[in-house]
Amino acid sequence: MDSAYIQSVLDSAHDLLNRSILYHHGKPVGTAAALDTSVVAPNYEECFVRDFVPSALVFLMKGETEIVRNFLNLVVDLRGQQSVMDGHERAVGLMPASFRVPRESDVNGEPSADFGDRAIGRVAPVDSAMWWMLLLRAYVVNSGDIALAHSEKFQDSMRMVLQMYLQESFETSPAMLVPDASFMIDRRMGVYGHPLEIQALFYGMLQTAIELLKPVAVNEALLSTAKKRLQTLRSYVRIYYWLDQQRLNEIHRFRSEEFGHDAVNLLNIYPETIPDWIDGWVPENAGYLVGNLGPGRMDFRFFVFGNLLSIMFGLTTDDQSTQIMNLYDTHWDDLVGQMPVKICYPAVTGEKWAYTTGSDPKNVPWSYHNGGHWPCLLWAFSGAALRNGRDDLAHRALQIGFKKLMKDGWPEYYDGKKGTLIGRRSNYQQVWTAAGLIVAHQLLEDPGALPVFESINF
Repeated sequence: MDSAYIQSVLDSAHDLLNRSILYHHGKPVGTAAALDTSVVAPNYEECFVRDFVPSALVFLMKGETEIVRNFLNLVVDLRGQQSVMDGHERAVGLMPASFRVPRESDVNGEPSADFGDRAIGRVAPVDSAMWWMLLLRAYVVNSGDIALAHSEKFQDSMRMVLQMYLQESFETSPAMLVPDASFMIDRRMGVYGHPLEIQALFYGMLQTAIELLKPVAVNEALLSTAKKRLQTLRSYVRIYYWLDQQRLNEIHRFRSEEFGHDAVNLLNIYPETIPDWIDGWVPENAGYLVGNLGPGRMDFRFFVFGNLLSIMFGLTTDDQSTQIMNLYDTHWDDLVGQMPVKICYPAVTGEKWAYTTGSDPKNVPWSYHNGGHWPCLLWAFSGAALRNGRDDLAHRALQIGFKKLMKDGWPEYYDGKKGTLIGRRSNYQQVWTAAGLIVAHQLLEDPGALPVFESINF
């Protein structure tokens, strides 16, 4: 591909990112989700915590740390805006899904946070505090400003987050139980329970907390619990979420209704739940982490972000990481197609689509979160591929992004089994689409440009 054309795409992506910057009292504090003026989508004027992550990585790569520092501070300050339902206590460790900054003309206005009360389905964000802590580590590693993480304000915040996420519940699993629509898949998609993406983020957050919390008396008990939970979560995911030909054969021959400590089928998974599509789909040298796991339940769908984050955070073994990348190599048309990368495979269809999504017209088969293609995930795909030594796959995916994204107007997502169609309800000028491409390109050009994946298995 012509270098001049590549540079024009990068210039366009940087221009979109820079135009999206939100200011409060003259200081940059985040980026808007999209700048599409052709549709009325007022919430896309807000800064979403998870959407800001690739934008923040770009700024850190460029040495522009102020906006990331301001964002981290503002998100902490906004915690107090959380509304509390009668009969409930405020979850002090919860952080907002997004925030809106007042217009420049409103000199007395203050940012307004959303904790899920304005979201589709009114679900509180489980992943925001995790992304906040992971971004804090990225900022510290890149800037060297450990003093921010060691400040009392940030130590208090990390303690409150850990206390909320580590509190005892009715669960006997080290995995975290969450409702539908509480993370990137923010609409009903049958991901309630123990979705892989949350387990990967939880694991990364625990590593971050262990690194950034000061080893003082007030943190001693939390650090001890976090270290133990990290170890049990890692073993649990590596063993029970993993699926390859050997494991599939074991599940196929499972006996059910087993009792006692010597049970093999610990979660009472019924072999009859193995879907037809998976027979012969996983090649001999490949495998992946299943999308969800719980009592009597294994969701065999391949959820991309959870697998990619698991590779980057070291939640998978080296061999498992290699096998996940081998799966991409074998099933490129299914998992990447004409626009990297598909968010999950396969899509749910027919009656199963109706009762899984509640007949959601946005999550129709092969669209949006039901098998749609999300170019914002390019950065995670590139990071995972590079960590596994599969630069060839990262280059291959990035070339597709360069070929289409600027020409198509930086869409939010693509539809179709192969990702050939711009999403029917996709916003144009989507900021994390542009930021994801910039991060992917920079990582390929200079894998050491952002030392966020170093140390503690990152």
